[in-house]
Amino acid sequence: MRRPHLPAWLPLDPYILALLATVGLAALYPARGTAATAAGAAATAAVALLFFLYGARLSTREALDGLRHWRLHLTVLTCTFLLFPVLGLALCALAPGLLPPALQSGLLFLCLVPSTVQSSIAFTSIARGNVPAAICAGSFSSLAGIVLTPLLAAVLLGGRTGGFSLDSLLKITLQLLLPFLLGQALRRWVGGFLTRHKKTLGYVDRGSILLVVYTAFSAGVVAGIWQQVSPLRLGALMLLEAVLLTVMLLVTWYGAARLGFGREDRIAIQFAGSKKSLAAGLPMASVLFGAQAGLAVLPLMLFHQMQLMVCAVLARRRAEDPLPELAADRVAEVSRSSQQVAPQGR
Repeated sequence: MRRPHLPAWLPLDPYILALLATVGLAALYPARGTAATAAGAAATAAVALLFFLYGARLSTREALDGLRHWRLHLTVLTCTFLLFPVLGLALCALAPGLLPPALQSGLLFLCLVPSTVQSSIAFTSIARGNVPAAICAGSFSSLAGIVLTPLLAAVLLGGRTGGFSLDSLLKITLQLLLPFLLGQALRRWVGGFLTRHKKTLGYVDRGSILLVVYTAFSAGVVAGIWQQVSPLRLGALMLLEAVLLTVMLLVTWYGAARLGFGREDRIAIQFAGSKKSLAAGLPMASVLFGAQAGLAVLPLMLFHQMQLMVCAVLARRRAEDPLPELAADRVAEVSRSSQQVAPQGR
């Protein structure tokens, strides 16, 4: 199987450039009035389509086969939906005056979204880790996030913004969960078509997210929420996110070793357990935050770029590590040589 690869150095993800351009467009030409209503309806339909495609692509058989490695998947889920939120709460508690409430909510929200799939697989492959485990771990995380992310948001963010309620959870169910389940139900008939047109549908995915970003940031511009952001606060946000990413990379690597996982599994756990999905988080934020979504998703966008840059370097360093089996072969070779030489010495 051909291994996915990334550029040797990833200074800026091209898709992040597209996202930034969309933010700039929303700042200069925000949707207002009827245009805002039309853009909101289009974004809602795009989100439903996005999660329908997620459901139709997920192989139920592969997911069930992956359950055999349940300890690894449970470890990734624990990092994603337990350790991340605990660290997010700790950072918000330690630095209450550094960020405005909307950015604090966004920082905590990024800790609640599921892990990535594509980049986790790519980085795990580059580092010579357990690629099948990374595929299953990312898929399980995405599936669990459809339910766990809004529930955790309702519990942890309910006191920070008025956007979280039973109505929000109902919207999540209608816009995200039902399309996903419909995609799973129809996968038998549409799976082949999606596979044949994978590249074209990739543009549909990304275009849908860009539409969601434009709608969310337009609402933020119209509401005037960007007046709360200053370069100093953006710097503070990036510093907190750097601390968050560093802690998670260390915990997933050394914690997996303490749990008895081998090198390949540790790599899969590190790259699947330390990431957050921009593709899944943005649509959820648009539903949960409403007019505040523009500012609330900014931490997730910054963290996404940061994790790509750091993990691109880390994956290539992991690939340069000597493989344990090669080291064992070398020891055996030396042992055999010494046994052959020993009789001559006597």
